[in-house]
Amino acid sequence: MILLDGKQTAKAVREKIKICAQEAMAKWGDPITLAVILVGEDPASQVYVGNKIKGCAQVGFESRKVVLPETASQEEVAASIRALNADPSVHGVLLQLPLPKHLDEQALLALIDPDKDVDGLHIVQRGRLFCGLPSLLPCTPFGIMKLLETYGIDPAGKRAVVIGRSNLVGKPLAMMLLNANATVTVCHSRTLDLPSVTKEADILVAAVGKPNFVTADMVKEGAIVIDVGINRVDGKLVGDVDYDEVAPKCSYITPVPGGVGPMTVTMLLANTLKAYENVHAIAAQ
Repeated sequence: MILLDGKQTAKAVREKIKICAQEAMAKWGDPITLAVILVGEDPASQVYVGNKIKGCAQVGFESRKVVLPETASQEEVAASIRALNADPSVHGVLLQLPLPKHLDEQALLALIDPDKDVDGLHIVQRGRLFCGLPSLLPCTPFGIMKLLETYGIDPAGKRAVVIGRSNLVGKPLAMMLLNANATVTVCHSRTLDLPSVTKEADILVAAVGKPNFVTADMVKEGAIVIDVGINRVDGKLVGDVDYDEVAPKCSYITPVPGGVGPMTVTMLLANTLKAYENVHAIAAQ
């Protein structure tokens, strides 16, 4: 059994991003800048935003944090998005989720300039992914694909089962695996006899948000298991996979923490670099 080490992979990818960013900025002359909008004081969101700002500094990007109160109106958040869209010195715009309940998340995400949508959540970017066209990819699924690539795991011809159909992870990851020529099944709460489906998987992805949901009887010998879950149980972080029980059956498995998590912010940085390169390539035409 081999651990898919997200910490080490993320570190190596960030080093490459840093080198590419230095070359790009030397060529084009302006700094790469990511702007993050944070609405309210959700503790988890504050940590995530802090990690993104820290990640920018590590690879030589500039960052801006736009902080709005919990009571901010739809129009106030929209105005912040429009201002960042119009600012040529900003190359990536990110609206930190979740938003306060009175705000329309989808409507606000739709306002972000697709070319600056480094979270890969705009419907234009999703449509490009669906059509197999170059796009800014949702960061967590993008990180999973980069992790597989780093360890020389080619999804082509493999049976991939994704448990979970969220817009953030399950659906886009299923499409990325399909684009990589895997045969993909997406399971969810209405799936009948789930273990009979998951036991067919060469690549099994758990993204359901339920601690220790995937047990050994759901996994075939030699499977590659990707655990997207981050759950806190008795003060500890655990995944959606019962690691101690499942790991002995796997050829590869991601730990929690230290697996998929570190890849997410790293791929956000990769998207920001790509957005910067894209805008300059268009300007040079």
